Amino acid sequence: MQEILKEMIGLCSAATTEPTKTELPRVLIIQGEVPKHQLAAIYEPMVGLVLQGSKTVSIGTQVIHLKPGSYFVIPTEMPATGFVKQGPNGLPYISMGIQLDRTILTDLLKDIPSNSNYSNIGTSDFSVCKVTTSFLEVCLRMLRLLKTPEHIPALAPAYEREILYHVLIGPDGWRLRQLFQTRDKESSIHQAIQWVRNHFIDSFEINQLADRACMGITTFHRQFKAITGLSPIQFQKQLRLLEARKLLTFSGYSVTDAALDVGYESTSQFNREYSRFFGNSPGKDSKILKEMVL
Repeated sequence: MQEILKEMIGLCSAATTEPTKTELPRVLIIQGEVPKHQLAAIYEPMVGLVLQGSKTVSIGTQVIHLKPGSYFVIPTEMPATGFVKQGPNGLPYISMGIQLDRTILTDLLKDIPSNSNYSNIGTSDFSVCKVTTSFLEVCLRMLRLLKTPEHIPALAPAYEREILYHVLIGPDGWRLRQLFQTRDKESSIHQAIQWVRNHFIDSFEINQLADRACMGITTFHRQFKAITGLSPIQFQKQLRLLEARKLLTFSGYSVTDAALDVGYESTSQFNREYSRFFGNSPGKDSKILKEMVL
């Protein structure tokens, strides 16, 4: 397995500290000391595989530590924070990301019986998922296509399906099955998650979201947290804080204007929650970030 990782690392030489798009559809690579402010973000649905160095990801109250040969699953758009570390002897952090394609996942799920051994629902905690050799081998075959781009149209789709199949039958695959293995799209909790994502500025009642997902309040709350690691209110709060951080750092908003713009009615409450989440007051945090991006 170490030899596979070594070859994959060599194929990621074009990566930068920003998620770097490749010629491979939905495959990203990243390398180096990623600034912390980039790792406090709204993560897109993806699988992140660590090749070198280590990464710590915080989702809600859960913290997962990833080493080479392990991956994590972000099943839907959600707020998270994290940081990365170099590998031994100062070798840079390197990872590979696969953005999740809902159409492919839905199609694959047709071939995984709902009563199979892989259909069991895990705990609400996010897992550090260890790759199997067969999983790593198909990831390597995918990256090797960067050396023969003329083969990408014919082979990449098959490799992508195989990678996602391994994810679906892996430790955290149940999150994806719970989101997408439903015949009635309107009954999916995915709809409620997307609604909060798109309307996080607005106030809402939990029963409104539960109705949207066609669930009782208790069941809805439990399943929402199982998928996102957060309660609906925590999910909304972190979305607001991340958006406010962008407004303060990149759009020149005052603290009061940023708080009001993302839905806070109290600036003092905004200051408290911002400081608790990011570790610094809004003014100090935005000043640090502005200096980092200059």
